[in-house]
Amino acid sequence: MGFGSYDESEQQEVDADFDDEEAVQSGENNHDGTIEFENGASSDELLDRLEDIKDEE
Repeated sequence: MGFGSYDESEQQEVDADFDDEEAVQSGENNHDGTIEFENGASSDELLDRLEDIKDEE
């Protein structure tokens, strides 16, 4: 066999026929809530760090 050729006997048939009841429902895992994050740095410190990063580039 050359590059890119294949043997049809190696191909597999996939049964893609399934019931909707077995499928994952997209709304099943919705989470409502909030998240809070504090990094301990002030806005000025963060802006200064951003400027440093930009200057490095």
